[in-house]
Amino acid sequence: MRIGLITPEPGHPLLAATAALLVPEHQVQTLDPRTVGEVPEPLADVYLLKSRTPRALALARDLEQRGAPVVNSAAATALCQDRTAMAELTRRAGLPFASTRTFTTLAQLASGPRLPGPVVVKSRHSRRHDLVARLDNDTQLRELAAAWPQEPVVVQEFAPNSGWDHKLWAIGNQLFAALRRSELSPGGRGPTRSLTPDNLPRGWPALVRRVGEVFELDVYGVDIIDTGDGAPLIVDINAFPGVRGQSGAPEALAALTLSRTNRSSTAGTRRVTGARGS
Repeated sequence: MRIGLITPEPGHPLLAATAALLVPEHQVQTLDPRTVGEVPEPLADVYLLKSRTPRALALARDLEQRGAPVVNSAAATALCQDRTAMAELTRRAGLPFASTRTFTTLAQLASGPRLPGPVVVKSRHSRRHDLVARLDNDTQLRELAAAWPQEPVVVQEFAPNSGWDHKLWAIGNQLFAALRRSELSPGGRGPTRSLTPDNLPRGWPALVRRVGEVFELDVYGVDIIDTGDGAPLIVDINAFPGVRGQSGAPEALAALTLSRTNRSSTAGTRRVTGARGS
């Protein structure tokens, strides 16, 4: 079986560990979206899309149009990059997502009414090194607008919380979890703490799976804060996150990869599933 990785970083820990599980019986090929042109026939049996750049999305769309399965789809990946569209879809689906307003530019936000209180300002379009900042007053807003005047942004009211983000990841039916100090906390991010799904508040695992259904994602992350007594508030959704340091994640991704092909062998699936306990 042939498996394609759409990524500029094949050495990423999750991808590298997954490829190591697959290569004894399957061929794994990397497609760097920065340099690859049209992919010649025959196509791989399945492609993993671990990149969000325009070139990567265009490559994934072309492969999909030619009949190849892509995990996650180009459409689902692109949707998770637009925080305005994300907020609208979660609201329609009844998911507990942070209230979100959109502004054409940060300068437009700064020229409007005074801030009603602490808010979180984020780049509308999620990408590496994008803008995420807590603002407590108009002075901070003006300073940020001076540095990012033309940045399209979304604004979310700051919800009081413990200062810890619950990082929840899904790979197919497998759920992984961790606690990470919020980047908006005064001390900044600290080390990630492992957390078992069994220790999550009631209803959270089902909420994460509902996100996957609504956004049509197979590999994804959901950032949740506890606003009190286990009440969840979703603050971000990511397509194909790193899921670093989570025992069993490579095995789950390998098994999902084989299940998404039309020619996956029973023996191959048994081999990968059996590796979970190793």
